[in-house]
Amino acid sequence: MRVTKHEHACLVVEEQGHKLVVDPGMYSEKLPELTNVVALTLSHIHDDHSFRPHVEKLLEQFPEIKIFGTQEVAEKLEGLAVTVVYHGDRYEVGPFTLDFFGYFHQEIHRSIPLVQNLGLMVNSELYYPGDSYTIPEVQVGTLACPSSAPWLKIGDVIDFVSAVKPRRSFPAHNALLSEHGHKLQNSRIQELTESFGGEFRYLEVGQSWEL
Repeated sequence: MRVTKHEHACLVVEEQGHKLVVDPGMYSEKLPELTNVVALTLSHIHDDHSFRPHVEKLLEQFPEIKIFGTQEVAEKLEGLAVTVVYHGDRYEVGPFTLDFFGYFHQEIHRSIPLVQNLGLMVNSELYYPGDSYTIPEVQVGTLACPSSAPWLKIGDVIDFVSAVKPRRSFPAHNALLSEHGHKLQNSRIQELTESFGGEFRYLEVGQSWEL
């Protein structure tokens, strides 16, 4: 299985020639060139994760694509066929087994209502929590770890990685960082991952990792 990091939270996972797209958001000016996309997952309603123009573009290219998201995502994308998923759900699409975990987006501030959020595990290997620190009830092989957000504090990320103990990790959700910011945040994620015997890689936009 290969994962390719794109802008911000967007990932493309490839298995046996088929592709899964995760959270294509507005920080991607355009979608990458894609073939054989069979599924699309959207962790929550914020536009940096579920940008309707990108979803519609994928549907134009791949009319049979299966779309998975929260109830709020389905309401946001009214008129499009979204399969609503909940914590504990499992779906199989082509060569992909998709397991969903969690309930809510991490709190930004007590004055801002929480929205639904689901973390995603792909083929019992790759885990991306969306905008949360949701810890799945299974071992994580590779963690796509959020490294920058209005809701994120590096101390909480350290606790999250310490709890998950992934065998591999790479930073995600990082479009808001400068070069210095990447180095600072990545060093903490790397330190924790390696302290448990894991491997860390910083994937720049368009770079892949064979898992």
